[in-house]
Amino acid sequence: MEYGQFCPVAKAMEILGEKWTVLILRELHMGGSRFSELQRGLCLISPTILTKRLNDLADAELILRKRIPGQRGYEYFLTQAGKETLPIIKIIGEWGMCWARGDLRETDLDVELLMLYLQRSIQPDNLPGNQTVIQFHFTNLKKLATWWLIVKGDSVDICLEDPGQEVDIYFTTNLRTMIDCWMGDENYQSAIADGRLNLVGPSALTRNIQSWLSDSIFAGIRPAHEI
Repeated sequence: MEYGQFCPVAKAMEILGEKWTVLILRELHMGGSRFSELQRGLCLISPTILTKRLNDLADAELILRKRIPGQRGYEYFLTQAGKETLPIIKIIGEWGMCWARGDLRETDLDVELLMLYLQRSIQPDNLPGNQTVIQFHFTNLKKLATWWLIVKGDSVDICLEDPGQEVDIYFTTNLRTMIDCWMGDENYQSAIADGRLNLVGPSALTRNIQSWLSDSIFAGIRPAHEI
């Protein structure tokens, strides 16, 4: 897309303005580096579009493409120019929290994206022992209703099949409530108090969930109509 203008806003939007581009950068900033990892965070994007956008970002020198040793695929890494898009993405997110989330539809409540974000939000150093297993069950879903996060050392793995290991913490709730709690729109304690969230586990872990499960970086930004 070309705007035919020397204005730096126009030139920046020639790179960033294509559909999916900013969300791809979001995923790269959040730690995704492989094609499959980027697809997990962008479930509606087609492989063809993702490939094209990655090629465009590489041509613009916002990312560097490196072949995975011994494999056919590539990994994608932000260059300095790419890293400096982070404040732009944060500002867009803050604006979205304030002005754009009033139109949040049921179809926007993506359990796969939520679980990816929860996986990235675990703070392993704040969980005692060498392994912690956390189960999430979403009462309003017929498919993809039960998930497990397995924290072992510094790694956090996500499972859709019962890992066959003892669960330390159980979350039972509906999808919207869990999203609202993680996004900071809802308080865990109030959701527990009114029965929308059932949390089972040692009180040392359930008393202060945010000590080991970080909120969204946009938590705390209120909608404009509440300000």
